[in-house]
Amino acid sequence: MDFSAILLAGVVGSGVIVLADKLWLAPRRKKALRAAGIDESADKENMPVLIDYAHAFFPVLLLVFLLRAFVVEPFRIPSGSMKPTLLPGDFILVNKFTYGVRIPIINKKVITNNEPQRGDVMVFRYPVNPGDNFIKRVIGVPGDTITYTDKKLSINNKVVAKELLATETVVNDSGQSVTVKHWLESLPGKDHNIYERLTPGLDAQGVVVPAGHYFVMGDNRDDSDDSRVWGFVPEDHIVGKAFGIWMSWDGVNNRIRFDRIGDGVE
Repeated sequence: MDFSAILLAGVVGSGVIVLADKLWLAPRRKKALRAAGIDESADKENMPVLIDYAHAFFPVLLLVFLLRAFVVEPFRIPSGSMKPTLLPGDFILVNKFTYGVRIPIINKKVITNNEPQRGDVMVFRYPVNPGDNFIKRVIGVPGDTITYTDKKLSINNKVVAKELLATETVVNDSGQSVTVKHWLESLPGKDHNIYERLTPGLDAQGVVVPAGHYFVMGDNRDDSDDSRVWGFVPEDHIVGKAFGIWMSWDGVNNRIRFDRIGDGVE
């Protein structure tokens, strides 16, 4: 069960208790107090603990649920698959209505808005295990033909331009030092940074993106579990568009990366 389902259960549970208290339980308690010659205001001081907690937490849980479901939701980056754009320990904010309004839990779209565009950094439910959330960059939209061979990306038979910025040594998720080339890649309408190792990588040969699906890749091209491995992201698996970093924790050096807080996700 994911956090949204747990949160919904908390909202429903506390809401039922609050409603039952207002309709039946509170009137009975007040009646008993009047019969004993005690002012009704004493009910608040002697309210059962469970009911007291329900009254306190219901509005908070409801507000959090509505914000997460329809406005913005926080996520933590667990791996280095989106380096150098996003680092492990980055805490990001995801816009939940950019791609339309969806019913929580079942993720059914009820209000259509924008569609994902090439270059968007998108959070989605992992097609292999929908209980997990993944974050990748949209490379192909419905109808596109994607080819990635020998580190060259082509969309609809047009090679995507990239400019070499540097050759760097970075640490991967296993703690090993690896040499990568740091490129500025230019998707149509979107420039972004990527890493590529010097060793051969995983290719994709003339893949056509079907209707209602998207082809995604990590910016850390040779350390990413993405559409080259498990296929396309169905439209009903989309969660939202990443737009900002609100906190960043460097787990290796145990410190906050203050220089990343407030950065946008491009």
